[in-house]
Amino acid sequence: MSLQMLWSLFLVHPAGVVNSLALFFALAGAWLCLMTRVREQRGMARVLAQGELDESEAQDERTVRINRFFYRFGAVCLGAALLLSWLSTRL
Repeated sequence: MSLQMLWSLFLVHPAGVVNSLALFFALAGAWLCLMTRVREQRGMARVLAQGELDESEAQDERTVRINRFFYRFGAVCLGAALLLSWLSTRL
């Protein structure tokens, strides 16, 4: 689609386009939070299966920091989706 076609779609149905963008952010944020949780659980299971460390020492600081970043980024995406969805009701 050309940019002119996208702009005319926005002018005809502004609420639908903004709500579609909110849906995209919601899906991206939910997927990111879910995959971070799955990655965290797999990592924990792998370390515990090796039997070298107990649960309190299973993750190093880098892993904890990157997981926290992904959780926060996912939460920001979900918040942006909520805000955009609310905004689309006002158009």
